[in-house]
Amino acid sequence: MIISERIIKVLKERNMTQVEFAKEVGISTSTISEWKKRKTNPTAEKIMDICYVLQITPEQLLTGEGIEDEEVIAENRPESRFTPGDVQMIEDYHSLKKEQQKRLMAYMDALKKIESPEEM
Repeated sequence: MIISERIIKVLKERNMTQVEFAKEVGISTSTISEWKKRKTNPTAEKIMDICYVLQITPEQLLTGEGIEDEEVIAENRPESRFTPGDVQMIEDYHSLKKEQQKRLMAYMDALKKIESPEEM
């Protein structure tokens, strides 16, 4: 995965639009489109701004450590307790809007409080 692909992946995880990202970094949206189309990378001058906006380190952006696909992480760690279904659930969660994420977390809290049939 190249730097621009990592940026796009983190944008999706953060539920941040390309327009929001471009504005905060100080680049045009067409620059992001060029990264996607031509598989090019941002200029060195913008790396620190990008990392600041995405709340990641330059090392993470350059190496991919901590950004790579969760399925790859799970496959490379046989002791991992996360199934592909778990990973899919996390990916689905990150695709939700912030308000939807809050509602889902509240629903999960409510489910935890309900007595299960086994406990009755």
